[in-house]
Amino acid sequence: MRKSRRYPKEQPVINFVEGELTEKLPTHVIINIHGIGYEIKISLITYAQIKALDRVRLYTHFHVKEDSHTLYGFYDYSEKSRFRDLIGISGVGPSTALMVLSSLSAEELQSAIINANVKVIQSVKGIGGKTAERIILELKDKIKKEDLLGKVGDFSGPVHNTLKNQALSALTTLGIAKPAAEKTIDSIMSEHEDLRLEDLIKLALKRV
Repeated sequence: MRKSRRYPKEQPVINFVEGELTEKLPTHVIINIHGIGYEIKISLITYAQIKALDRVRLYTHFHVKEDSHTLYGFYDYSEKSRFRDLIGISGVGPSTALMVLSSLSAEELQSAIINANVKVIQSVKGIGGKTAERIILELKDKIKKEDLLGKVGDFSGPVHNTLKNQALSALTTLGIAKPAAEKTIDSIMSEHEDLRLEDLIKLALKRV
């Protein structure tokens, strides 16, 4: 009988990482720290705040599974706190928590939880009715007492020439099927001009 692997109960404490940004995408970044490139998964909120930077500090959460060790990074500590609140809820894993933070602004999420608006939270891909209700139930009092949801960054800046390809890459990385993602992106781009990348992705996440 094959023995199961044992992993230490305590995870390494990596509070933040700081270094040169060598790659920036809406779903992840690579930070060069003393010659080592750390790949860190991020939300659209964090992407909007760092896309114009060459060097950055990200507050991190180190997630350990049997088959993977993953770093999640956040420009604001308040976003990291909300991420940890979300993954502490049954049925919400790190990928789903990032999807929530990428699909809803800080204000939208806060308002939906305080006002018990299940439909808004359920509009996030991967969130069912019961999970949305658990998020509201478990976070409503905490959000009322704490002001952890800081201001989100200004989604400004020029649109990249490969807007469609970048949006498509981000959506498929988030688990959206490529045909559905491509169809949705084409539809949105035909309706809107001069969309920023993160705006295009947020609109697509609400439609797929």
